[in-house]
Amino acid sequence: MSLRNTEPPVQETSAPHADAASPKDRVQRRTNVRWKMFLLLLVLVSVNYIDRGSISVALPIIQKEFNMAPELVGLLLSAFFWTYALMQIPVGLLIDKFGPRKVMTASCVGWGAATAASGLAGGFLSMFIARLGIGVTEAGVMPAGGKLNAIWMHKSERGRGATILDAGAPLGAGLGGLLIAGLIASTGSWRSSFIIAGVATVLMGLAVWWYVRDNPRQHRGVNDAEAEYLEASHAAEDAEAELEGSKGKRALLPYLKFRSFWAMCFGWLGFNGVFYGLLTWGPLYLSQAKGFDLKTIGWSTFVIFGAGFVGEILGGTIADKWRAAGASANRVMRTLLGISSVVVIGGLVGVTVVPDPTTAVVLLSVVMFFLRWVGLFWSIPSILGGRTNAGVLGGAMNFSGNISGFVTPIAVGLIVGATGSYTWALLYFVGSAIIMGASVLTLNYNKRLPV
Repeated sequence: MSLRNTEPPVQETSAPHADAASPKDRVQRRTNVRWKMFLLLLVLVSVNYIDRGSISVALPIIQKEFNMAPELVGLLLSAFFWTYALMQIPVGLLIDKFGPRKVMTASCVGWGAATAASGLAGGFLSMFIARLGIGVTEAGVMPAGGKLNAIWMHKSERGRGATILDAGAPLGAGLGGLLIAGLIASTGSWRSSFIIAGVATVLMGLAVWWYVRDNPRQHRGVNDAEAEYLEASHAAEDAEAELEGSKGKRALLPYLKFRSFWAMCFGWLGFNGVFYGLLTWGPLYLSQAKGFDLKTIGWSTFVIFGAGFVGEILGGTIADKWRAAGASANRVMRTLLGISSVVVIGGLVGVTVVPDPTTAVVLLSVVMFFLRWVGLFWSIPSILGGRTNAGVLGGAMNFSGNISGFVTPIAVGLIVGATGSYTWALLYFVGSAIIMGASVLTLNYNKRLPV
């Protein structure tokens, strides 16, 4: 691709000291605003998961204070996901219509206020309502991030873009274990920790409005070279879509007839069956089954989810480099995500049979490291639907995933309440991983859906 020459042409001269720029100097170096923006989104999603997982870390205290049985704990943990899942498709449509910047900013401010409000809960019912509110307000973040990945990343960079965005989930869950446990210890109150987290989230919303833009040309930090680099990628994709007859805005309904659409949805559902299970019940499992105190829970959560953060960044880098070397999208994605599924299934089976607490934490760390490779899925809405329809497809994918969000905590609560053990709960996670594995091997990653 030729880049725009921003300097005037050099005139030939015979003067010995003529100021003649070299060809390299005459080519404008691209700015890297897109990477800075995605680092901001990484921080934002991390805060998202600190807020989302804060209740899990504080749960041993909250359960005792509110005198909740395991079944009621499961219901409380699921509350967030009810509204979060139901809002995914509507918010995806809003993102495609109004742009990701407005939706993401409103989401931050709303969920920060709802998180702070949860710190004022006086019992199960008020906490349940606050968690419903957090679900509504957080719903726009990930679909908006998927849309920004389609707009702001070159086709060859979207694997890294997707995993940088999604890596905030394990990073926030890991840091949340330390931060919320530390805030509870320093303030002496889980309520204060929730209020502080809520205020921090509102501030993040202001940062999003200040820096994020819906189009590279709208950002004052983007030079012509970076804008043209992205526009060339978009033009090539649009030309390919035109040949395939799949260009233009579409509603969700036409996608329902394609196997890859359903593979995307079921893959994310299976993934979240494992991830949300460990996010919501993991700290209580470590407390009740392994005898960990609050401080040990915080550090163990950090290690487990920190491994997921490292794994996710590594997975995105491997995927993009392998694609750049000439491998097809199907070969790259099916190989990486197939390996991920096999390791996750084997690791979870191992956790069910090892009695040693340290070994269990190590195995869960390995599980999370490979599980988070599936964060590559956030590149799929733009693969299947292009930039125009990435919002609604991202919403549909996340809706499917968050069905696991509200089913899994309730299911685990019922299993633990009925059996008095976490063994069958862990096997439930194994079943989710099997669904994930079958889906990632079924999906066609090579072409946009012809709707």
